[in-house]
Amino acid sequence: MSVQQDNISVRIKQKIQLLVSALDKEKHENELLLNQNIELKRLLNEKEQAFNELKEHHDRLKFAKSLQSSNQEVHDAKIKVNRIVREIDKCIALLNR
Repeated sequence: MSVQQDNISVRIKQKIQLLVSALDKEKHENELLLNQNIELKRLLNEKEQAFNELKEHHDRLKFAKSLQSSNQEVHDAKIKVNRIVREIDKCIALLNR
């Protein structure tokens, strides 16, 4: 082989080494990104589960609040009916005199 062929061979080997090194670097970066993706998916699942639990809790609180306000409305209505009944009783008592 001539010197020129040796130089070409050396340069090709160097370029191949650079390509192999770049490939290894890309593989490592890809592995890191895959691991990060897995971790982010896990975190997303946790957050979705927490969100769903909070939503269910919120819905239960809204339902309880609606029942409570309904109970309050029923109580207020009973008080008003009792007042009206007392007024009617007074009117009947006055008519009976």
